[in-house]
Amino acid sequence: MRTMRLGNSSLEVPVVAVGCMRISSLDKAEAERFVQTSLEAGANFFDHADIYGGGTCEEIFADAIHMNADIREKIILQSKCGIRKGMFDFSKEHILEAVDGSLKRLKTDYLDILLLHRPDALVEPEEVAEAFDILESAGKVRHFGVSNQNPMQIQLLKKFVKQTIVANQLQLSITNATMISNGVNVNMENAPAVNRDGSILDYCRLNDITIQPWSPFQYGFFEGVFLDNDKFPELNQKIDEIAKKYDVSNTTIAIAWLLRHPAKMQPVTGTMNIGRLQDCCKASDVYLTREEWYEIYRAAGNVLP
Repeated sequence: MRTMRLGNSSLEVPVVAVGCMRISSLDKAEAERFVQTSLEAGANFFDHADIYGGGTCEEIFADAIHMNADIREKIILQSKCGIRKGMFDFSKEHILEAVDGSLKRLKTDYLDILLLHRPDALVEPEEVAEAFDILESAGKVRHFGVSNQNPMQIQLLKKFVKQTIVANQLQLSITNATMISNGVNVNMENAPAVNRDGSILDYCRLNDITIQPWSPFQYGFFEGVFLDNDKFPELNQKIDEIAKKYDVSNTTIAIAWLLRHPAKMQPVTGTMNIGRLQDCCKASDVYLTREEWYEIYRAAGNVLP
């Protein structure tokens, strides 16, 4: 698996991250095979969140990988916090409590990366800064980032937080690519893509923040996958055509499309299917041409001005 630098940190990570949100759907033997397949593919970066499966996903993962000191040195663990039932919570107390809970469930002393999961309307960045300082000094978290945040929300945090923001996890796929399209349609009247995110793509590139696309195969908000979907005939025809050229699956091409972007993104998979996971990892070796990237972009219904 090809690697990349996460943000402007010194942490080298695989270009594809393994999302563990659905690992609770697997039995013990299946979870063990899934984790082992990830490691064999060089995908040793595992993405979690304290709310996945109500916390059980972190427990299942730790058991599946047979967590111990030797294993821990060979993997990269990322988790997220800040979502509570009916609310978001970036209070100092909740962040510290959430991290301790994740560490216990994951059977580890530290997280490589902690992300703030969803923007908290009541955030007091001074409290976030205190929490980050405590977690860093205690050795419980080595790197920090955010998820689903726009530039000004990150800037507000950076005013108080001394740690570098290394990642921003955002929804992005071939069919959910408004953060790309609004940059293509600058100053266009009645542009098909509206700038709803404050140019977060360019902001992250300017500030060396790695974008981690989540739901890379979804259209809408968890409405379904676009691959092999009759709702997207032109897109699937084009993806299949390019997949045949490279002798890979359509899954591989969908991830390769994201990796081709010069922002140096790190897609987060969500599949628990071992074959599809392997296909995702193969995208590391596929480099689409500029023509192919735009052909897929247009086939998804994006219109060039």
